Amino acid sequence: QVQLVESGGGLVQPGGSLRLSCAASGSIFSINFMGWYRQAPGKQRELVATSTGSGTTYYGDSVKGRFTIAIDNAKHTGYLRMDNLNVEDTAVYYCNANIVTGRSAQNYWGQGTQVTVSS
Repeated sequence: QVQLVESGGGLVQPGGSLRLSCAASGSIFSINFMGWYRQAPGKQRELVATSTGSGTTYYGDSVKGRFTIAIDNAKHTGYLRMDNLNVEDTAVYYCNANIVTGRSAQNYWGQGTQVTVSS
């Protein structure tokens, strides 16, 4: 059974930084692809950033130049480094990963971690 567990959220002042982690556990061979999404109250879930296992990345326009996504397949963990945060970044952040196990590749979601940017 594969699980994704996110951590690293919290309260930060505008202009501050956080690093979110998304750790995969279980019988994992590799992470093919990971995406970070966020959902603010009253808004639809938004794609923030994606990365392939080989390091090809994509960033949404609202976070480009401020956020950095990475996958460490040796640790079965993905990261989202968030710099120069502003109040509009406040949301629950979710990771989604396509993970290869011994039999197949499937998509999994984490439980979400709250990020609050406030002075």
